[in-house]
Amino acid sequence: MTTTSKKPVKKRPVRHEEPVSVKKKKSSHGKKVPASVKKKSKKTRTKILLFILEIFILLIMVVVLYGVLKVEKVGKVDLPEEEIVINPEVEEKVETTAMKGYRNIALFGVDSTTGALTKNTRSDTIMIASINLDTGECRLVSVYRDTYLNLSNDSYNKCNGAYAKGGPMQAINMLNMNLDMNITDFVTVGFAGLSDTIDALGGVMIDVDDAELKHINNYQICMAENLKRDYTPVTSTGYQLLDGLQATAYCRIRYTAGDDFKRAERQREVLMAVADKAKTASPATLNSVANAIFDKDEIYTSLDLSEILELLGEIGKYEIVDQGGFPEESMRKTGTIGSKGSCVVPVSLADNVQWLHEFLFKDEEYSPSSVVLECSEKVAADTSAYVK
Repeated sequence: MTTTSKKPVKKRPVRHEEPVSVKKKKSSHGKKVPASVKKKSKKTRTKILLFILEIFILLIMVVVLYGVLKVEKVGKVDLPEEEIVINPEVEEKVETTAMKGYRNIALFGVDSTTGALTKNTRSDTIMIASINLDTGECRLVSVYRDTYLNLSNDSYNKCNGAYAKGGPMQAINMLNMNLDMNITDFVTVGFAGLSDTIDALGGVMIDVDDAELKHINNYQICMAENLKRDYTPVTSTGYQLLDGLQATAYCRIRYTAGDDFKRAERQREVLMAVADKAKTASPATLNSVANAIFDKDEIYTSLDLSEILELLGEIGKYEIVDQGGFPEESMRKTGTIGSKGSCVVPVSLADNVQWLHEFLFKDEEYSPSSVVLECSEKVAADTSAYVK
């Protein structure tokens, strides 16, 4: 009786209470794992995979439903492919040079509180976002709005005039012609669009200094009146959370040291802060962002709704790894070019284009196209008497 009573006691720990570490040790010594353990492990993995699949399907359903509800609200424009100007030498090289594998998108910010996003308004913000599709690395370049360039119609002036005259199509062609780019897509936002995007994300962290404090509130007062909304004054300096109107006002400041060059830097700073916030946002928050920016009066773009949703869905993949301004600091001058006013002059345009392709695409051997060389000579001829 004593022997038979002990046997079940020995069996229970082995069957029900054996530590996991013991099981792993048996497996590591080549001993066969019990079939019941394999079966249990397989069931656990299956449950996890099914749960992930269910979440994925749910997200797809939400995206599809959102697309059905919002498709009519997007400020979408189809740019005729045949009207987009890309320098012939760039078209020939794009699939065989360092530019291969990159997607370049033009970002325009217009000085408008009334929804005038299509044309007849100058683009105070001109940026190129260059995305490495393999790595997700992004680089941002501001093209200074007063840069003296060919407006893509053999008329030379401040480059922000291209958007005012011919909208995003002419502005894209201006960038492609002068910079040897192959841009075919754009996104344009006004003050309301940027402000609402930042509010939907819950604000962004920005470091405000003494010189900026006064101006940020002055710009807020002006925009709040035009947009018919309230504003909250920024009362202290330092690294702090700014709401949409505050951050948009910060983007507009140019009456400090650095003038418009510093303003473009602030614009890139805010855009990078928005990207950082979006990367940690929940699907619900990103949906709020989409609600904010898809309003037809606040965004104007060549991107399809599906492309925008795809970008939002993969926001965690992208990382802004570098940023700068064009013309590059050591290769630019300023001067009043006759009746065209104060301009930023690339010295020379060809050298700046060579720098740009090295910066964006790591192409140290880039040779500017014949079109760029011709534009470069014209810029030099037009400005040499005014810039020393």
